[in-house]
Amino acid sequence: MKHLTIVGAGWAGLAAAVAAVEQGWQVELFEAASVPGGRARSLEAPPDVTPLDNGQHILIGAYRDTLALMRHVGVQPEAVLQRLPLDVRFADGRGLALPNWPAPLNVLAGIVRTRGWTWRDKALLLKACMQWQWAGFTCDARWTVATLCAQSSLPACVVQALIEPLCLSALNTPISRASATVFLRVLHDALLGGAGSSDVLVPRVDLGELLPQPALHWLKAHGAQVHLGHRITADVLKQQYADCTAAAGGRALLLACPPWEAARLTADLHPTWAHSAAALTHEAIATVYLHCADPRFKGLARSMMALNSDSKMSDTSKSSATQTGSGAGPAQFIFDREALMQQTGLLACVVSASVGTREALAAQVLQQVQDQLGLTELQVVQTVVEKRATLACTPHLSRPAAFIAPHLWACGDYVAGPYPSTLEGAVRSGQEVITQLGQMPHGQRLL
Repeated sequence: MKHLTIVGAGWAGLAAAVAAVEQGWQVELFEAASVPGGRARSLEAPPDVTPLDNGQHILIGAYRDTLALMRHVGVQPEAVLQRLPLDVRFADGRGLALPNWPAPLNVLAGIVRTRGWTWRDKALLLKACMQWQWAGFTCDARWTVATLCAQSSLPACVVQALIEPLCLSALNTPISRASATVFLRVLHDALLGGAGSSDVLVPRVDLGELLPQPALHWLKAHGAQVHLGHRITADVLKQQYADCTAAAGGRALLLACPPWEAARLTADLHPTWAHSAAALTHEAIATVYLHCADPRFKGLARSMMALNSDSKMSDTSKSSATQTGSGAGPAQFIFDREALMQQTGLLACVVSASVGTREALAAQVLQQVQDQLGLTELQVVQTVVEKRATLACTPHLSRPAAFIAPHLWACGDYVAGPYPSTLEGAVRSGQEVITQLGQMPHGQRLL
């Protein structure tokens, strides 16, 4: 029987394990942490403490493979995700909100109805959307998103209220450095991917219940061996690799751990690949959990709302925000965890591409929410910072290949592929490497 050892039980490793079992592999899965999920997991907490996640994640309707995987392991997305038409409006109602109409009518209507923009602003955005579609949602590979906006003559208010938050939520990279090519690819899938593709899917359960735990249960029920809290060392991996190369039958190793871990494990086995994985740069994401104890607080107007953020604005915009007293701060979005998960008074504020200390972020976000939403009796519950949450998705980003050496592969949201560092990118990477393994003798590259 074919035997596959997978190192890492994040979303990529779990997707790969499920796909491998389906293709007849005997799977053995190792995870260094005591809980699965990687960088999209539930935080461990005592029974009497409100469970939190290591970040407030969202999905979009275009994440077809992730939603299909959830269904495959017994999770009904309709029960665990709140589906919302794309809505990036601020507390005062300014910003874009798409109606629940077929595409592209929803985009047209959303732009026309947007408050806070002039008719000229709306016309320029519509013109840009048509230009992007005519170009097949492609552009010069050297362009950043900021360059794309300039080439498309988008007004500053549209860039700040729409493009910046969309880019940060999709690529977690500021528009001044984010790849326009990847940004347009995500827009294409969201806007032209069929009914519901542009919808935002917000978890109504903790991240462990969303996929990791059900996937583990499915794997165990189908004969996979799972080892949590078990770290694989470089020496152990070298021995396992030697066993793979010496075995007469089909054996393979798959590294589904973060790139810095994969680089550490392969430093001796394949220094060139290890160097490319170690050279990747990353962006941080912070989630500041706040609790509102004001008895008059009945929840946010919407379960997910945009916040006026100056974290990645130009210096001129920051100065303007300060002069006008807008209360801008580092967070781009706020989520009502009471409306989503019955966690009374709990709010989650997301800071994409975050900088600064945990303490400074928490204080800034607390002040930002007080200023913009007028809430009182707020206190910081916990601030979670993933310092290497995603790749810095820049133009001409060189990502390592899935194939490392005969019998040795890698998968993850950092591996070469069309998607940025998202849950969908991780799931697709895990599934695609199993497809490639199935096409190659004993896990080696086809000639």
